[in-house]
Amino acid sequence: MANVSNTTAPARRFIKRQEVESITGLSCTEIYRRIAADNFPKQVTLGPKCVVWIEAEVLGWCDARVAESRGEVA
Repeated sequence: MANVSNTTAPARRFIKRQEVESITGLSCTEIYRRIAADNFPKQVTLGPKCVVWIEAEVLGWCDARVAESRGEVA
């Protein structure tokens, strides 16, 4: 039997705000300010007091900022 997971999209990984801050260098306030301005990936609500981000979306946002700063097309 072939391993199907190798041919599908990579596993989705949820990360908490502290890790988002660490990856991006943005403060908590700035993350939410950019979400409100529709300039940052939106969080996913898992429960009444638990929100996370999808790691691939945050990393994609970072890659786009690097490309933008270097005049490349993302």
